[in-house]
Amino acid sequence: MPKKTETELEVDLRGRSIETPDDFWDAIAGPCGLPEWFGRNTEAWRDTIQTRGISDVIDSYDVLVVHVDKRGVFAARNREARALRSAFAGRQSRLIVHEPS
Repeated sequence: MPKKTETELEVDLRGRSIETPDDFWDAIAGPCGLPEWFGRNTEAWRDTIQTRGISDVIDSYDVLVVHVDKRGVFAARNREARALRSAFAGRQSRLIVHEPS
């Protein structure tokens, strides 16, 4: 039986200024179809991308891939930044952090 090809939702945020977690939520909300009531925290994000059932857009793909530059919140080594990056751990999501050009 042939292997099913996974579908990917790619969200490219490279070139955007993402200095704070709120900047990330603002940037990701539209492309990922996040509802207005979305919690804007890493626990809510982990549920959205791993458990599913919150965003019809994300749920219609097998994998979410988010591209960001290694600057701002994605270059920080604080607790908040680590929590955001670790929320992507799992089969259904990938965070790709690029060196800025």
